Amino acid sequence: MLLARHGQSVFNVDGIVNGDPRLDRGLSALGVAEGEELQRRLAAVTIDLCATSEFPRAQQTARLALGPRAGATPTLVDPGLNDIRIGSLEGETLDTYRAWKRSHARADSFPAGESLDDAACRYADAFDRLLGHTEETILCICHEIPVRYAVNAAAGSTSLDAPVHDVANATPYVFDADGLRRAIDRMRDLARS
Repeated sequence: MLLARHGQSVFNVDGIVNGDPRLDRGLSALGVAEGEELQRRLAAVTIDLCATSEFPRAQQTARLALGPRAGATPTLVDPGLNDIRIGSLEGETLDTYRAWKRSHARADSFPAGESLDDAACRYADAFDRLLGHTEETILCICHEIPVRYAVNAAAGSTSLDAPVHDVANATPYVFDADGLRRAIDRMRDLARS
């Protein structure tokens, strides 16, 4: 599996948090360029399936990354890959979101949203569904948090947020089946402990 965060979004530029796919404003001009660069990076790789979240920014990045293959490559949208459900923090600044996170435990749900631990289990379930597919190479475009969690969990970290924290836009991380299984199991273990 090639796992990547979407290209830079309009909300990224504005420093606004967005956990509702219906409110997504898509990619910025730089995000479009990042998606096109991802296409060049993946040009020599056969993509048998493309999976995305429900967010337009992820789907737009996927179409750009696939380029001329977009119409011919089977795709699926999995809500389990969606960004963290932040509830009443929707539309707040990134600073407000980070301040809330600093003052709460991972098991605490965002007001009218979900907890980081619940999201980690949701991401593990989504990756597990992808692992069950028979396609040889899957491109998965989603969001920073599930990518971060998967990378850190596969490496055996004791924290889903470290050592990798800031995930670059439209940069693929490569997982074989064993690495993805390690990530899934570790994400569940850390979220439930």
